[in-house]
Amino acid sequence: MPNLIIRQARILLPEGNLASGDVWIQAGKIAEIALTDSASPRESSFEVIDAEGLTLLPGVIDPQVHFREPGLEHKEDLFTASCACAQGGVTSFLEMPNTRPLTTTQAALDDKLQRAAQKCLVNYGFFIGATAENLPDLLEAHPTPGIKIFMGSMHGPLLVDQEAALTALFAKGDRLIAVHAEDQARILERRQQFAGITDPAIHSQIQDHQAALNATQLALKLSKQYQRRLHILHLSTAEEAELLRRDKPAWVTAEVTPQHLLLNTSAYEQIGTLAQMNPPLRSPHDNEVLWQALRDGVLDFIATDHAPHTLEEKARPYPDSPSGMPGVETSLPLMLTQAMQGRCTIAQVSHWMSTAVAKAYGIRHKGVIAPGYDADLVLVDLNHSRPVRREDLRTKCGWSPFEGWNLTGWPVITLVGGQVVYDRGHLNTQVRGRALSFQGQEEG
Repeated sequence: MPNLIIRQARILLPEGNLASGDVWIQAGKIAEIALTDSASPRESSFEVIDAEGLTLLPGVIDPQVHFREPGLEHKEDLFTASCACAQGGVTSFLEMPNTRPLTTTQAALDDKLQRAAQKCLVNYGFFIGATAENLPDLLEAHPTPGIKIFMGSMHGPLLVDQEAALTALFAKGDRLIAVHAEDQARILERRQQFAGITDPAIHSQIQDHQAALNATQLALKLSKQYQRRLHILHLSTAEEAELLRRDKPAWVTAEVTPQHLLLNTSAYEQIGTLAQMNPPLRSPHDNEVLWQALRDGVLDFIATDHAPHTLEEKARPYPDSPSGMPGVETSLPLMLTQAMQGRCTIAQVSHWMSTAVAKAYGIRHKGVIAPGYDADLVLVDLNHSRPVRREDLRTKCGWSPFEGWNLTGWPVITLVGGQVVYDRGHLNTQVRGRALSFQGQEEG
């Protein structure tokens, strides 16, 4: 592993300010930060990365992705997804259990970890999925960031929508529970009510605000009853955000996706089923309330919910079209573009996409640029813009809901564990990430 110097970058420091200087990397970790006006050793054994004009941020930790392996590799696999991550400045990810077979046992978790060790260019962790029957597995599975519960928008064993079964899961153990909060009974009722409508815009009415609020209220009730560490995935409505503003225990966290911040129901008219996801896109009012909740700390961080499907699958008429959209390659430039437009700061973006995620999941030595931290880093260009083009994407599905958007802050160089994995359009596919470990989750 080479020793590196990143020279003359604008470095995002832990305090949130940007300062020009050099970052020295040894044995995969940040050894020293030497600001321009301070002295630093001169080592001929260090390789130099010229970062003049670029901004150095902690690598993104994407805490909710669906990478489709095993069983659905025609949509995505761990290699193609991790290539997309590297190009997007995502240096670690947490992946969801709805693969085939489902990740509901230690054996299935071990299989994913073995696959990732062989294929992944970035660091990885895998949730274990709750069923009504697998409580012993949920208590013992290791290593995992937590238990994923689908309260709705799911079928088969991963759907846990009965309050008695949910109560049993919350009552036993202390591991983080992450919920997809939609009320399945309400969704089924509204599917019948709107049956026969093939306009994909109806999706946002079928899986409406009330379906989301009902489930989030129930999860919050159970979390408070058992003092159980709860994380609310891809929160999408103003009502849920205001609920948490009024009543959010210290052990509860919540995330939002770029698409719920930046897209709304008008997208159906423009891109049809490519705008279809779970929970659905909402109104411009929801966009604004979610933004304010994120800036105020009511929402804690950002995840992409990268959930790719092929264009052929997406072309099916609603409701046969699958829900989900890719996101790991565009999330960082999308958010940095918002920062450059004054909607938030660069420091906030990095906090939401790196620091706060590492804290919430107990991922040590990541998410900050400081001595002793892992050299998972991304150099971005905030001086130039270019559009999202499907031919530039690494994801196997080959499309983006943000195609044509002109973005700034695209990654130029990505480092994983002190190794350059992406450099100006070129991937080093020999780099391998590592399995993440998770500590201290009970502290929130």
